[in-house]
Amino acid sequence: MMRTVFGLTGLLCVVALAACSAPRSGTSSEAVQNIFPPPFERQIYPFEVRDASGRPYDHPFLGGFNLPRPQFADIDGDGDFDLFVQEVTGRVKFFEHIGTPEEPRFRWRTDHYGGLDIGEWYRFIDLDEDGDLDLLAEELFSYVRYFRNDGTPQEASFSLVTDSLKDAAGVPLFADRQNIPNLTDIDCDGLIDLFIGRIDGTVIRYESVGRDDVGLPRFQLVTERFEDIEIVAQIGTMHGANTLNFNDVDGDGDEDLFWGDYFEPGLLLIRNTGSCASPSFRNEPLSFPLDDPVRTSGYNDPVFADLDGDGDDDLFIGVLGGAFNPNHTASDNFYHLEVEDGVFTERTRRFLYGIDIGNESIPAFADLDADGDLDLLLSNKIASDDFETARIYHFENQGTATEPSFQLIGPLDIDGQFHYAPALADFDGDGDLDMLLGTWNKGLSFYRNTGSAEAPAFTLEEETYIKLTRGSNSTPALVDIDADGDLDLFVGESSGELNFYRNTGSAEAPTFELVTDNFDDIDVGRRSAPTFIDLDRDGDQDMVVGREADGLAFFRNDGTPQEAAFVPDSSFALPVPIYTIPAFPDIDADGDADFFSGGIGGGLVFFENRRF
Repeated sequence: MMRTVFGLTGLLCVVALAACSAPRSGTSSEAVQNIFPPPFERQIYPFEVRDASGRPYDHPFLGGFNLPRPQFADIDGDGDFDLFVQEVTGRVKFFEHIGTPEEPRFRWRTDHYGGLDIGEWYRFIDLDEDGDLDLLAEELFSYVRYFRNDGTPQEASFSLVTDSLKDAAGVPLFADRQNIPNLTDIDCDGLIDLFIGRIDGTVIRYESVGRDDVGLPRFQLVTERFEDIEIVAQIGTMHGANTLNFNDVDGDGDEDLFWGDYFEPGLLLIRNTGSCASPSFRNEPLSFPLDDPVRTSGYNDPVFADLDGDGDDDLFIGVLGGAFNPNHTASDNFYHLEVEDGVFTERTRRFLYGIDIGNESIPAFADLDADGDLDLLLSNKIASDDFETARIYHFENQGTATEPSFQLIGPLDIDGQFHYAPALADFDGDGDLDMLLGTWNKGLSFYRNTGSAEAPAFTLEEETYIKLTRGSNSTPALVDIDADGDLDLFVGESSGELNFYRNTGSAEAPTFELVTDNFDDIDVGRRSAPTFIDLDRDGDQDMVVGREADGLAFFRNDGTPQEAAFVPDSSFALPVPIYTIPAFPDIDADGDADFFSGGIGGGLVFFENRRF
């Protein structure tokens, strides 16, 4: 008899979920069941998840970071620094500071602060000098958008004033979108200077010259080669992305320049050897910190903030992934270096500590130890410590079916391929879970459980169990699509189409025969990842397909349990990551399916189904 499994395998239980539990009091059972789309609610802190050492993740379901672009700003005027982090184009996450100077703590509030479109970069600054923070951001393509804060220091309210700031002659300011600019009063004359790095390693300087007749700030070009700075990359090219910031790191009363570059394996410091009124940066860049330089994949975004109120600024670095194998920094990419007596000491490489296994995470839920609750397997594209393989991480549910609590046990003893995508089921009728494993270019491999239901041991039995007719990045989903008592197989792949294999064998001895490599002529774009669930609760299996971009694709089954007929339906949508990989386990055993998704960031996002 097949055991119930969840994730890419879909919800294999075709019994109506309403039979599993009663609705909350005060609601009609029929009315609650028929809510569509289901009332999913984003949760970051729903239950405890611990790393391999037993330390709880502070922010378990953020979704992971690959390209964090941080900035600290007191956006609510309460005297402490809140945190903003951009991870994807156009949106910035907001974390409110809820701790104390002695114990800073941040709480996620939104993935899309203010609904603002910030393009590829953003900077908070009081540009109109009215006492609250305004916002500069990238305007497509490579101009400087200005959002004015029309609220207060305590309650910001941003409105778009112009799609590009202009110079004194009225010409829009151009800033290459891959280069993150910064602003400061570099010469202490009371006028804000704007610095824009260019792809050839030079820096443009503008200085504010008042406002135009409608109150917009204008900037005068000072020089296209600020202090003759030219950062020449270490691997023989000057073409790349860069980011810069300023801080008085040596306490001499003037601001020094910090530079991150796509082709630099660390952070560079160019000291200001002049004064506040007469700055001078005509000296060689130095790797920073001076006594123990940071070494990353490159393209480091430095920011400074005195979070602990001790009078000096700690250093935070978002590692954006440069030329030196960004797989190294797919997880360890948000550095915090604390300064004491002028010495910077690394405190963490994951300042916002959440589930993050690297890049392109894929979840699968199943009761791996036969204790009655759902455990989690989370696989990735490539390991950060071994570039010859992907990894599958096992998170054991050490709580209960209704009150889950997960502990990272470690990676499974499976290696040698990339882009792992597991699907679990009892293929041989022996009462334990076996595994179909999607890979980058080997199709599907079959791993038999040679252990037990309580202590699985997955042993490779057939490396190419199923070979796709074309394409790569196979993502399997098992479902009894014809209600004949055995599991059929759907496989997503890189082209965005779907492969369908009917089980012409039995539940205990499946035989998958290819019916079509272009199921229903469905093409979701790129990187299709199907899963199945009776989302509209009408007794048959609907299909939800993850993909590289444009969110989830939902196909309602307007047929029957015996003969599916899938119809595209845009009424179901959730804000999901790039490379979204959906899973619908009932993680709290309340009778409705919750939603998890992996994604490009290497973590998980979680939406609780509030139906019951």
